[in-house]
Amino acid sequence: MRPYGDTLDDGRMQLAFTLPVKYSEKAKKAAEKYVSMLNFKNISVVHAKMIAEGFTYFVVYAEAVPELDYSTIKASKVRFKHRTREEINKFMEEDASKNISIVGATIGSDAHTVGLDAIMNMKGYHGDYGLERYKYFYTNNYGAQYNPDDLIFRAVEKIADVILISQTVTQNDIHIKNLKDFINTIKTNDLENKFVLIAG
Repeated sequence: MRPYGDTLDDGRMQLAFTLPVKYSEKAKKAAEKYVSMLNFKNISVVHAKMIAEGFTYFVVYAEAVPELDYSTIKASKVRFKHRTREEINKFMEEDASKNISIVGATIGSDAHTVGLDAIMNMKGYHGDYGLERYKYFYTNNYGAQYNPDDLIFRAVEKIADVILISQTVTQNDIHIKNLKDFINTIKTNDLENKFVLIAG
């Protein structure tokens, strides 16, 4: 099979991308040429616009060449038992040895807190309550752009069991550097066996 555009198996696709060139007819030709190098044919540059000095945004229609045998695709499915708030509270009451203290933040320059808030804030996400609503979890959400060293200090101060870090994936892998630096600081201060670190 191939992508569906106007008719079955026509392979028609829409691509949108930016090239670091000034808007011109040559820039449009460059966009067409680049898409042809990606194994497309019947290419049409339908939109081109300068979005900043030296940068042009393109929308291109093209026909994909490769065909895919869908029957060969294998994928694993995540299976888990969904528990209600009442079931989790009951489990914590009967089986947990202690209440769990959690500190969380996005570190460095990361200002994206949607995932962190979905896990920690009382309202939660998609019908599941966040940790603040649970009886046996003590939570401290320090929000966006929190200094990594300060988060470690807060974890020690709050006698935390868990440190929760949310990082937005970046093209320059800044998120990886931030997490590596954080872990190295934990190790340097002999705290690596003190907390469970949940990061993503």
